[in-house]
Amino acid sequence: MAAANRAEGPGPYEPPARAEPPAQAGPPAPLLVACALRIEQAALRSGGGRGAARPEPGYAVLRTGMGPRAAERAVGRALAEPGLRRAPVLATGFCAGLVPGMSPGDLVVAEETRDPRGTVTCAGTALLAEALARAAPGRTVHTGALTGSDHVVRGQERAELRATGAIAVDMESAATLWTATGAADDGWNRPVAAVRVIVDAPEHELVRIGTLRGGISAFRVLRAVLPAFYDWHRSLLLPRR
Repeated sequence: MAAANRAEGPGPYEPPARAEPPAQAGPPAPLLVACALRIEQAALRSGGGRGAARPEPGYAVLRTGMGPRAAERAVGRALAEPGLRRAPVLATGFCAGLVPGMSPGDLVVAEETRDPRGTVTCAGTALLAEALARAAPGRTVHTGALTGSDHVVRGQERAELRATGAIAVDMESAATLWTATGAADDGWNRPVAAVRVIVDAPEHELVRIGTLRGGISAFRVLRAVLPAFYDWHRSLLLPRR
């Protein structure tokens, strides 16, 4: 039987119960935050810039490299390390929006991620959306299905993916979360989530990924949302009510 937060094929979204961390000696498992690009890693390690929150203890950034296969390999290796075997996993970075009206700098919180292998349900979507709104005031936060691709999506393919019910697409989140839930041991339901910043939208299509290197709004937004990731991680340590 598949893990509780992993379903074969897309289906209706069912909000998951809060995952209780398993009983274990020592400090709680750190949060593993996975991204693909150097520019994303730089934003996540900068701690929000001057006057903002610095990375907290128990927060690890993994740069996987681009594409689903690179994400699978990197996340699988990381979660095999003793200190990360029970780590919650959050996939983040940039993405392409699929819904007209989306703008660069908007945020996407995945209710689920999808790829050809199936669907992974994310934990704490509502909490993440609220925390992101506080961390990046004035930015629109979208929630919905985040679909995976093995290539950059443009033109008509964007509309085709939107027709499946997805609101955004990227190349690593679905592979990251699929690998993370598959790596959970002892039947434990590993908490996973995905938060992406839109850099490419129907009315704002990028020509090449290199245009990200100019200090654009998406970089600043990603750098600002670290406190929301901390809030999500801390919520997993609270006892279930």
